[in-house]
Amino acid sequence: MAADEYEVHRRDAEARRQIAPGYAVGVTEPMIAELVHAFYARARADALVGPIFEAAIEDWDEHLAKLCDFWSSVTLMTGRFKGAPMPAHARLPGLDAVHFARWLELWRETAREVCPPGAAALFIACAEMIARSFQYGLAVFRGELPSKAQAALD
Repeated sequence: MAADEYEVHRRDAEARRQIAPGYAVGVTEPMIAELVHAFYARARADALVGPIFEAAIEDWDEHLAKLCDFWSSVTLMTGRFKGAPMPAHARLPGLDAVHFARWLELWRETAREVCPPGAAALFIACAEMIARSFQYGLAVFRGELPSKAQAALD
C-alpha cells in the first residue's frame, strides 16, 4: 500500500472510531466473535428457536463469520457485512413475534454474560431495534401491514 493510500485508510479508520457507537463502549472484534459464537451456541440448543436455525443454516462456520461481519458493521461501522437479511428471514416459514422475543431474551442474556455493561447495553439496544425492524418488514412482506407505498395509494 502506497503512503498516500495508507494515510487515506488511516483517516477513514479514525473517522469511524469517532462516530461508531461501539468504540466508545469498548467493543472489539474479539468481543464480537465471542458474543456471536456464544449466542448461537445457546440459540441452536434452544427448543423454540433452535429448530428454525438448524433448518435454515447449512454451513455454520460461514454463517457465524457473516454474523460477525454484521455486528462489526453495526457497532464499529466497518462496512464488512454485505448481505440482505430481510429476504432470507422472510423465507423462513412460521417465523413470528414469539421467535423474535425468545431471540432477544437469549441475546440479552448472552450479551450481559460476555460483554462489559456498556457494550452489552449497546448490543442489546441494536438487537432490539433490528428485531422491531425485521418484524415490521416481515409483516409488510406477508401482507399483514400495508407498505408505505400502498398506504399512500389508499
